[in-house]
Amino acid sequence: MQLHFQKMQGAGNKITIVDQRVADAVVPDEAVLQALRDAVPDDPFDQLMWLSMPRDPSSAVAYRVFNLDGSEVEQCGNGARCVAVLLASQDDVPRNFCMESPAGPVRARVADGRTASIDMGPPVFDDSHASLVVDGMDLAVGLVSMGNPHCVLDVDDVNTAAVERLGPALERHELFPARTNVGFMQIVDRENIRLRVFERGVGETLACGTGACAAAALGMRRGQLDDEVNVHLPGGQLMVSWPGADASVWLTGDVEFISEGTIDL
Repeated sequence: MQLHFQKMQGAGNKITIVDQRVADAVVPDEAVLQALRDAVPDDPFDQLMWLSMPRDPSSAVAYRVFNLDGSEVEQCGNGARCVAVLLASQDDVPRNFCMESPAGPVRARVADGRTASIDMGPPVFDDSHASLVVDGMDLAVGLVSMGNPHCVLDVDDVNTAAVERLGPALERHELFPARTNVGFMQIVDRENIRLRVFERGVGETLACGTGACAAAALGMRRGQLDDEVNVHLPGGQLMVSWPGADASVWLTGDVEFISEGTIDL
């Protein structure tokens, strides 16, 4: 049996998409995930988006999210944007539609052939811990859920931030039994931040959509940022909009088709 896949990227986030909206759908078990990792060993994906038929007929698609290490997670903002552009390019769907995700329904808007905006839902802030001790250091942190967990640190300069040392330590901190994503945010001005993200189950990536939303929303809530912010990541730029309170965070940016292929199962 053959399995077709698409490779895309959003702000440098490497996304592989497998569309299994078919009657004899393949189950994404460890053997299948390993085969997809081995398909392009010199350029592995950060996240795999596994598409299936939605339970709700008003949704265009349902998706599951897997990290490079095989762990299944709740959400991927850049992956969702790639799926939205893929659907708009291939399917007879309107420019505004809904998708089913493990974190709940996701609204999508596709402006053109490569730009998509995703409703990431309202941020959920956890104020129970304002600091965490790592390697004997007391680190000020902000905890935010965007359907998946994020721990955000303010840094003076992302270029010199201790991402390689603090990222793994915070990802697996005892406070996070299911691990967490770790963001290192540098506030440039009220409309711009720079960000590096150590992603759970992947390591540092060129971009993280939910990480961009979590960091920007945290800065907005503190009054440090306006309600529309450009997030500059190593792999590209995203825009995050949030009017506050219980409103949804919207994530906007371009995506790119890279390649496609087939593996024999």
